[in-house]
Amino acid sequence: MSTGALRLLRWALLGFALALTLMHASGLMPLRPLQQIDLAIDDARLRATMPGTRDPRIVVVDIDDASLARIGRWPWPRERIAALAQELFERQRAAVVGFDLVFAEPDPGDAALAQALRGRPAVLGFFLADGPTAQRTGVLPAAVFDAAVLGGRSGGLTRWSGHVANVAPLAATVPAAGFFNVLPDIDGIVRTLPLVADVAGSHQENLALAMLRVYGNAPAVRPVLTASPGLGGDGGLVAIELAQGTQRLRIPVDVRGGVRVPYRGPGGPAGGSFDYLSAADLLEGRVAAGTLSGRLVLVGSSAPGVFDLRSTPVAAVYPGVEVHANLLSGLLDGRGPVVPDWSRGYEVAQLLVVTAMLALLLPKLRAASAMGATLALGIVLVLLDQWLYRRHGLALPLASALLLTALVYVGITGWGYVVEGARRRSLTRLFGTYVPPELVAQMARDPQRYGMQAENRELTVMFCDMRNFTQVSEALPPEELRALVNRFFSAMTQEIRAHRGTLDKYIGDAIMAFWGAPVADADHALHAVQAALAMTARMDELNRELRARGLPEIGLGIGINSGLVCVGDMGSDIRRSYTVMGDAVNLASRVEALTRVYGVDILLGETTRAAVGHRLPLVEVDRVRVKGKQVAVTLFTPVSASHSSQAQFADEMRLWQLALDFYRQQDAKQALTSLEALRHTFGSSALSGLYRQLGERIDRWADHPEPSDWDGTRTFDSK
Repeated sequence: MSTGALRLLRWALLGFALALTLMHASGLMPLRPLQQIDLAIDDARLRATMPGTRDPRIVVVDIDDASLARIGRWPWPRERIAALAQELFERQRAAVVGFDLVFAEPDPGDAALAQALRGRPAVLGFFLADGPTAQRTGVLPAAVFDAAVLGGRSGGLTRWSGHVANVAPLAATVPAAGFFNVLPDIDGIVRTLPLVADVAGSHQENLALAMLRVYGNAPAVRPVLTASPGLGGDGGLVAIELAQGTQRLRIPVDVRGGVRVPYRGPGGPAGGSFDYLSAADLLEGRVAAGTLSGRLVLVGSSAPGVFDLRSTPVAAVYPGVEVHANLLSGLLDGRGPVVPDWSRGYEVAQLLVVTAMLALLLPKLRAASAMGATLALGIVLVLLDQWLYRRHGLALPLASALLLTALVYVGITGWGYVVEGARRRSLTRLFGTYVPPELVAQMARDPQRYGMQAENRELTVMFCDMRNFTQVSEALPPEELRALVNRFFSAMTQEIRAHRGTLDKYIGDAIMAFWGAPVADADHALHAVQAALAMTARMDELNRELRARGLPEIGLGIGINSGLVCVGDMGSDIRRSYTVMGDAVNLASRVEALTRVYGVDILLGETTRAAVGHRLPLVEVDRVRVKGKQVAVTLFTPVSASHSSQAQFADEMRLWQLALDFYRQQDAKQALTSLEALRHTFGSSALSGLYRQLGERIDRWADHPEPSDWDGTRTFDSK
């Protein structure tokens, strides 16, 4: 390529890079990788500036595992909630009590709870919903401001069409109520809460804002709007102003009417940000009178079984009630990061300045000097960003400017050599080694190839469920139980990701993952089974520690199935996630449930077994017909390398296959003879539980024989 053509190509690339980043900054074409980088930068800024101190003004009354064990499982009768409220107001003299709960269904104890709340500074919670199936139940509080003050504009507020609010007898007794919805970002992490929301034309306030207003004698709420639409603002809401007499408190909001949560620390009872009191201790009178005098109290739960745990920038598992406590703390202090309505304009201006500086400067410098100047500019951008954040609390975009700086440097200082060399090095790294973050990095390098749109694809799906959790939870205090649960999730997730798996979600004490998307993997079934074996090995390590401490062991059951599924970005207008759906997914869940029946840790469907082939030793378990499926499925379980390498493993498998064959022929005598030989010779085998349960099933034939036309398939009518 000629020098002129190369120069033209470089400037064309510069123009393309500028146009691309400008479209991202202006919102015309948001780039998901840049959004993720900006979110990561936000998280790093937040963690670096967290106070890490306790706020004595706010207390969390925790319906924790200890409370559920001592008082009873959730939900509690309203009389018990009434007793808790009476304790908080009368004996403890709390200044304001906010409930991160909703009382949506009538209850015989409503009168008692209404009496306990009447005339008290209490704030009830409620939930907003959206979509065609969203319902409107319960009584919403009065709107915090009239829609007419918006002058016919939407204000840019997040809209919901439905709500799940409190029953009328309770709603009528409290001075305020606030919703407890969150606004998770594209990665599912909660960084923002809506301060005000549009609920079918009624403007409602957040739980923390409602508590602040009750605490401050109910100041009026006034929306602050931009003067006119433009690049720096859309003519929407820019702040909420609380007005009382001559006093004003302005709370800036983003274009959705949301505020960033100013997290103080890692969260939870051991996090050190707020005092936690067990609800059971309060109900049983174990807390000294007046302990909560003058303090703001949030009633919620950190128990996994209540399902109010969130993923946040400071902890992967975080009590939802403490998210609201952090926001309330920030509102009291007038503290918190702000995404101003002019952030897009700032980002566009920053990109233009970066391009002009580099385009004028770099062509005049040698390679080493050009690299130094580019690095210096990048450092200046980062320092400016930090100064604006720390001094003025402004959370402004940075990723696009850093990316453009790098792209301009590459384009001007030798696109051909640099890009081609980088491409070769990238291919070497891709095929040489890999770690789970590379899957994300690979998507970021080629976003068009890895779109989030839904598609049908052959994948392998895994469900992993923790066993014996209740017994262990009763033996551990809440702090240690939380640490144990986190260790379990962390260990299992590490093995999933180490074997190229995609973590879908945590479901209570279970994990869902899949292989083969978003990055295609021809050996997705093999990697899933290898991950399952590694997960059981990690559980053995964890159980050794539990035994050493005299605690019950934790078990796990893993179900794996392969097949055609729909994978992509799915969900509601409020929250979406990259997930899988389909019959193969449902079968994987059914297969996991059967691990309890067969006494094995891992079960595979026959499609997974076919995909794995002979690359791993797999043992046939049974042929079953699960609920919802008419076609029989043959189940298999993998065995460890140490087991399959034993000299007599082939003899063990031969006897087991004979037992299965005789069992399906309803030849009880021959089947039991084979099983007896197995028990006698291989009594200590890892599969001994499987052999035992088949023998017990055959023994029951004496009283409950199978029909004469039985095809050897075991039918399960329940999930």
